[in-house]
Amino acid sequence: MKPELEFLADAEITLGPVQELGETPAGCRRIIPITGGTFDGPELAGEILPGGADWQLIRPDGVAVIDTRYTLATGDGGLIYVSTQGYRHGPPEVIERLTAGETVDPADYYFRLMVRLESPAGRYAYLNRSLILATAVRLPNAVRYGAYLLR
Repeated sequence: MKPELEFLADAEITLGPVQELGETPAGCRRIIPITGGTFDGPELAGEILPGGADWQLIRPDGVAVIDTRYTLATGDGGLIYVSTQGYRHGPPEVIERLTAGETVDPADYYFRLMVRLESPAGRYAYLNRSLILATAVRLPNAVRYGAYLLR
């Protein structure tokens, strides 16, 4: 059986200033505050609440290991916990442009995520047992991604 992807939602997550912790035994640690945003799809829409972050690690090979946690408030009053893990990498000159806050063509670098959603019982309970993948784009002060259910 061949798996299929079904569009779930587009998200735009706004970001605060990067907190550069510096080199640790694991690599260069950065914390990027999440200040808000929106999530919009056919069955899932709402706003991203401030207070989350990306606890990002830049490995010695230049790969950014993404580790975010934040909360989605749905338009019908529900709260959903969001956790993403993934990788962003590309040629050093492209990553330098992203780091400098430039808008870079997403075809020039790799940015993919696994998305885990947790919801109480009810309308969104199916998200607790669904695998979700996303393709992402880094903007100067935000991340935009499209999320897809793996069927």
